[in-house]
Amino acid sequence: MDTEAQDFDVMTLGCPSRVIMQRLGDKWTPLVFLALKDGPRRFSHLRNDIGGVTPKVLTQTLRSLERDGLLNRTIYPEVPPRVEYELTELGHTVLGPLEVIRAWSQDHASLILQARDDYDERNDA
Repeated sequence: MDTEAQDFDVMTLGCPSRVIMQRLGDKWTPLVFLALKDGPRRFSHLRNDIGGVTPKVLTQTLRSLERDGLLNRTIYPEVPPRVEYELTELGHTVLGPLEVIRAWSQDHASLILQARDDYDERNDA
């Protein structure tokens, strides 16, 4: 099937692009991308870089991103084996949009937190 010739629309139920968008918007995926932006990292380094992620969830996230062609997993024949993860060329294309979202989130966090407090105050009364 020639996927390049198809039109994709995330607003259409069942469209593959919707699944991809959901993957990129999940809780841990953006943080994995940001942790890998400067080059390959080992699992333990990724886990330390991404506060709060469990080993199980990090493993699932990494496998999904590898399956989608967004990162590579390299096993080095050493004792003990060394495994590194790095973004693919396609994975690197996600960094630009993600960096914009990261910067916006950090720049506007105080306004969002204030809006939440205001909302809670109005609705607790």
